[in-house]
Amino acid sequence: MKEHILLRRHDTLTPEQALYWKDLLYRTVKIGTELEFALPKGVTKEELMPRLIEALQPTQDLTRLGRYGVLNVVSEHCGIEIQVIGRHPYYNALLQQYRDLFAQLPEGIRTRPTCGLHYHVLAVGLAEPVPEIILANVWNLTRRYAPHLRFLTSAGDQMTALCRRRNYTSHLELVRHTPGVMSMAQIQQALRESRTVPEHNNFLNLEHIVFNEDGSIRVFHYENRFPDADLSPTSIVAKAFLFLAILLKAVELSQYGVIHVGKIHEWRRKCQLLDWLSNNDGNLATSDTSRITPEIIEELRVGCRELLELLKPVFVRFARASGEGSEEHPAFEVLSLLAETPLSLLRASGRGWSEIEQLLSERAAAVTSGNAWDKSDRRLIRAIELAELTGYPAPEAWKWETARELFLTPQELERRLERLDSWRGLKWDAELGTMVFLG
Repeated sequence: MKEHILLRRHDTLTPEQALYWKDLLYRTVKIGTELEFALPKGVTKEELMPRLIEALQPTQDLTRLGRYGVLNVVSEHCGIEIQVIGRHPYYNALLQQYRDLFAQLPEGIRTRPTCGLHYHVLAVGLAEPVPEIILANVWNLTRRYAPHLRFLTSAGDQMTALCRRRNYTSHLELVRHTPGVMSMAQIQQALRESRTVPEHNNFLNLEHIVFNEDGSIRVFHYENRFPDADLSPTSIVAKAFLFLAILLKAVELSQYGVIHVGKIHEWRRKCQLLDWLSNNDGNLATSDTSRITPEIIEELRVGCRELLELLKPVFVRFARASGEGSEEHPAFEVLSLLAETPLSLLRASGRGWSEIEQLLSERAAAVTSGNAWDKSDRRLIRAIELAELTGYPAPEAWKWETARELFLTPQELERRLERLDSWRGLKWDAELGTMVFLG
């Protein structure tokens, strides 16, 4: 069993507060993205921009999702940036949104090392401040797993250029500042005043956070800047769930303190790995990753696995909330694949974006295909949910009549009820004389 070091704090959450904030943030947090890509060869911005704006119908209003969930389409130094409004992270709806959006883009769009993929985590419409300790745990979770997150989200196309260069997404300030000795407001101020890294180019960008005088957070909005540009809808959606899972895990950790980055030798090694992965020594806008040997790749994979093991219970919650009757979440399966072979390794092996999307979508489908409810399942769910069979003196009598109504054997009904019980919980209601769902 791996024991995590936790920094003691006076402002830890009670179990009840942690449950409250997990539920509230799950319901209110949106993950918005900035998708950047280079233009097809031979196409100018002047030609493409009006066509994209007409096709994507940007709302320029965070409160209006629009047909494709697009806030704005803007010119970017690498080409075009599409700003996507966050929405509640229901996997199938989110995936369909990105697939529909990509279907509107012209053939031949490309990723360049100057292109990025930024994930904005926003808690929309909160009527109360977020406890500072939650952000402190987001910060230190990101620091603790920074080299592994950088590896998992890398998308270069060469072994010697697995990532884009550091100055777009610098970790130099991230590794220096710890909430063990500084408040998050002090860390934000240090990032703002840094002459080493422009504030908005930090690995984890806190410039949009607004603190109250007591340190609590009035505007909860931070940006994960480190992922490389990505043209796979399945990959983009999986990483949205990754960042939401990190936030909800931060809430859980806040019951005990702030997670530590690790012992001194481990931490120095992580900083070394970050420098080797993300630097300004490559050609054009790439990082020079020639020091990343097969042995180091395996070391990075071990850290990715540790992160996903830590987050797995959160993904179980996502799966249960989806109503598909499973504890396996497709985003977790995609992330598990990317933890072993990120987009960079897939691209370096010669795979194109369409082939990568096919591979990742098949991995996600392997989880969901076996969890579909059939007609008898849905008829049984309806019978329970709408209390269609009531007034029975005991569960056995109810089961006998239900099996007869649904043309099932008693054994088959029992198997289906066990599956429903593991999904939503079942209880015999003696007053109604029927089974009811607990959740």
